[in-house]
Amino acid sequence: MKKSQMLALVMAISIFMSFALGSSSSSSDSNKPITGTSGSEENNSDSQTEETESTTTTAKTLAPTIDEEVVFDEDGIKITAKEYTSDSLWGDGIKFLIENETEQNVTVGITALIVNNYMITDSFVASVAAGKKTNETMNLSSSQLKAAGIDVIGQIEVYFHIYDSDTWGNIVDTDCITIKTSLYDQMDTTVDDEGQVLYDEDGVKIVGKYVNDSDFWGAAVLLYIENNSGRNVLVQADNLSVNGFTIDALFSCTVYDGKMAYDDITLFSTDLEENDIKTVEEISLEFKIIDPDSYNTLTQTDEITFYTK
Repeated sequence: MKKSQMLALVMAISIFMSFALGSSSSSSDSNKPITGTSGSEENNSDSQTEETESTTTTAKTLAPTIDEEVVFDEDGIKITAKEYTSDSLWGDGIKFLIENETEQNVTVGITALIVNNYMITDSFVASVAAGKKTNETMNLSSSQLKAAGIDVIGQIEVYFHIYDSDTWGNIVDTDCITIKTSLYDQMDTTVDDEGQVLYDEDGVKIVGKYVNDSDFWGAAVLLYIENNSGRNVLVQADNLSVNGFTIDALFSCTVYDGKMAYDDITLFSTDLEENDIKTVEEISLEFKIIDPDSYNTLTQTDEITFYTK
């Protein structure tokens, strides 16, 4: 497969998964809250203050802007954040000017994208020929922003991954690049961790929000993950069963230290149909928490069982 075709495939998968999260978060009639086993804990989020709600409501009516600035300039590669954009199909985004003054073709991707401290899936890939430049927009997944309850975007953090387009050899992985919008002081900062606490140890909290039986792919289990462990973590689900039947599930979520994420455990319709599962009532699984750099396992939980209301 050609590199360009592979990049297109990666982008398509990322976009489809982003849409899938949007379908599970928006179909409230199909969302069944998660309840735990005996001895488990339930989170009840405190409501916002009247002053905060008023400020946020006012900010929702305003369009964010950014100041044009050079965010990266090393070894002949320059990236400039040009403007904040809004598109009816792709949602909000940041337009970048990427200039390649080297003698090699380069590709700019993203290792991590964080909005208002929430990890967001990205599909940004920009190829720039030697001696050329391009304008490209980094889209901010509207479905994931909605799942996180983010209406007012105040801060975007980006980690760029720049590599040789021909050899795929790594050129540079940037440090965190922070872009603040004109609505930084009014951005959404309330944490919605209401739900069933499934795991809360060593600075990592996993909360079960709800199960959607009418997800794009089949069924989805929405989780809230908060990482205050002092290190980046990758969370995966092992040995998962639904209503007593072993099911192959798709779930892998990286959460940087001090950040949060909303992500789905995806249960495919083919697996559910093979086991005659029409509605998800009980789920058992183990969470595996991994160091995303070394892939060493940090924690493997005992079996956790939870139910839907």
